[in-house]
Amino acid sequence: MTAAPFPATLAPVKRISLTRRYLRRPVGMVALAVFALIVVAAVFAPWLAPYDPNLVEFTLAHAVPGNGHLLGGDSAGRDILSRLLYGARTTLYGAVITCGTGVLLGVPAGIVAGYFGGVTDRVCSWISDALQSVPGMVVLLVVAAGTGQDFTVLMVALGVFLAPGYYRITRARALAVRKEPYIDAARVAGVGTPRILRTHLLRAVYAPIIVQTALTAGVAIGMQAGLQFLGIGSASTPSWGQTMNDGFQTMLTYPLILLWPSIALGITIAALAFIGSTLADLVSVRAELPTRRARVEVRAALAAGDLPGGVASGTAVHATAECALRIENLRVGYATGNGVKEVVRGVSLDAAPGEVLGIVGESGSGKTQTVFSVLDLLPPGGTAVADGIWVGGREVGKPGERAKLLGREIGYVPQEPMTNLDPCYPIGHQLVEPLRHVHGLDRTAARERAREVLVRVGITDPDRVLASYPHQISGGMAQRVLIAGAVAGRPSLLVADEPTTALDVTVQAEVLELLRELQAEYGMALVIVTHNFGVVADICDRVVVMKDGRIVETGPVDRIFRAPEHPYTAELISASLDDSEGRDALDEAWHRQLAVSGKEGAR
Repeated sequence: MTAAPFPATLAPVKRISLTRRYLRRPVGMVALAVFALIVVAAVFAPWLAPYDPNLVEFTLAHAVPGNGHLLGGDSAGRDILSRLLYGARTTLYGAVITCGTGVLLGVPAGIVAGYFGGVTDRVCSWISDALQSVPGMVVLLVVAAGTGQDFTVLMVALGVFLAPGYYRITRARALAVRKEPYIDAARVAGVGTPRILRTHLLRAVYAPIIVQTALTAGVAIGMQAGLQFLGIGSASTPSWGQTMNDGFQTMLTYPLILLWPSIALGITIAALAFIGSTLADLVSVRAELPTRRARVEVRAALAAGDLPGGVASGTAVHATAECALRIENLRVGYATGNGVKEVVRGVSLDAAPGEVLGIVGESGSGKTQTVFSVLDLLPPGGTAVADGIWVGGREVGKPGERAKLLGREIGYVPQEPMTNLDPCYPIGHQLVEPLRHVHGLDRTAARERAREVLVRVGITDPDRVLASYPHQISGGMAQRVLIAGAVAGRPSLLVADEPTTALDVTVQAEVLELLRELQAEYGMALVIVTHNFGVVADICDRVVVMKDGRIVETGPVDRIFRAPEHPYTAELISASLDDSEGRDALDEAWHRQLAVSGKEGAR
């Protein structure tokens, strides 16, 4: 069939900044508002405090709230509210000094140690471990005694002891980033090491550093209050810790003196903790997930079918009962800042048992989103709506129904073999555990089944591979392991998403031959997603051509190659034939395909 050209252009997706994402978190916003009030109170304490914090009125000693003193008086006859407001200045000043010291010492050291490694890493890590092994409170008391209880020096010393927290986070991030290809590209381009450290690595660590600073500030405030509670600091400088010490001494007779600074300290530390945890969630997710309301709106818009270009495309060839897979009018969309972005627009297709169906198209055509909808593996934020999805003649259109078929009725071969194997476990564990938990086999039977399928996919030393970790095998062997895992449960439908993209030409041909043999041996329907018409000619019976989220043409492979109806199909075939070296391989695959189908003379 031929479809009309796609009429509309999708609106670009807006990148949501960390600030905007934070503003959408109610808990984080409340915590930020509370902390902002504390900062305002500290900054404007000289104007907000009703009295001089050191003014002594003997009649105010142990006074209850009232008579112009909102929180009453302490044991020395000073206004508690005024001392708390001025104490907030001391508290925040100490937190700033502590966090600043930790950042200045820990972040550069972590970046340098992670980037250079070797002796630099070992020396910096030894210093960090040594600081963590020293009893910090004892050292701080010694520093206080040796400096005449200088508050600034004391907070700098506290920052030194908290610097290892920054160092560990920064070093771990730098170790991960230094192996990225863009770092190597910067070196090749002649960018100097200082600039790489300043631009690439420092930028990569700023988000976790913000989170760490919020948490470190809470720790610093608590520790400085503890030091002040022990009597460290000048009596003429108001602080929450001194007020708590005063209240502790009179706790049984005048408990209110202890209550007010405890509330102030608790609220401040809790606000910083909530700010830090909210930032940690945002940094770990890296992208804002749509709200429930947004998902409902996306589903409603897709179901209504009133989005631009949302016309059903593709036709069914087989009856539902005869289909290993059947999709009717599938739409997939994502919520964006500009509304709903529809990436699959009314796709209908089917695959019969024992048939090899190819879904082909350029990057962004919607082919992977289509099969991910069938697998129930859409990324977070993706919403799929269809008139119906059937697997093995049974309708499984409701959310979660298709996920129950994975590993049983549906097998999946992913695109990147090395990134789809867990580096923490040996191959044997990753093949055996699904057979035990999904198919109920005991450990011995599951291991024997895993060994059997490894031999079947062409691995000559299965025992060594079962005992190996993913990094100990080649990319081609890893792809064979994934194929073995996909067919171990004897599924009726096997979905392969670009199974040869990450492999060299020789291994590609071996993998395609293996898929063809397994499909014929088990009688599975094979749906293979690719952008390469050479793969289509080599293995497929029928092909679906997708562009801009829609099917533009579908039909038997021999007819599509002989007389493509849509210009885009002809363009894809021509692109596959452009390379003279690749043309021979494609022609050979094409002749083999025609010979298998008994249509060699039709070319």
